[in-house]
Amino acid sequence: MAIEVGNVFEGRVTGVKPFGAFVALPEGRVGMVHISEVSNEFVQDINTVLHDGDAVKVQVINIAPDGKIALSIKRLLPPAPRQPREGRPAGPRPGGFHNGQEGGRSGGRGAGRAPREGGRGPAREAAPRVWQPKAPARSDNLSFEDMMSRFKSQSEEKMADLDHETNNRRGGGYAPRSRRGR
Repeated sequence: MAIEVGNVFEGRVTGVKPFGAFVALPEGRVGMVHISEVSNEFVQDINTVLHDGDAVKVQVINIAPDGKIALSIKRLLPPAPRQPREGRPAGPRPGGFHNGQEGGRSGGRGAGRAPREGGRGPAREAAPRVWQPKAPARSDNLSFEDMMSRFKSQSEEKMADLDHETNNRRGGGYAPRSRRGR
């Protein structure tokens, strides 16, 4: 079997370094399993998991243009069950994101919030506004010059809006030294 990305091989560990282990493959080739690809669990010291001469099952995950072969052991392992963090209950968090379920944040900024102080209702009662492009102006009976004139005026309006927004972010009437009166 040729050595290609995705293929699985039985190999023998030929060397262990702090960053990973080298594995002998068929056809006299050698690949490397990075320490992050050894186990589903965090591995502080690879020497606690792999030793010279160990037989391992590996999957080819990359072949670099210079011929280096990247291997993985953990991709052949069943996924480890996720453990809840200490001090936290298992399951979804209250008020967390639940893909549109009640209590989640997917309804917009104010959705799911308690009423504000002072007796007013939630921050926003209506659905969030979503940007929609303007319908293109009808140009079925306009001349080319009219269409260009319309495009130019729309473009100038957009540039003016952008310039206004940029100046507002900079703090107002900022002008470079070369443009100030002396």
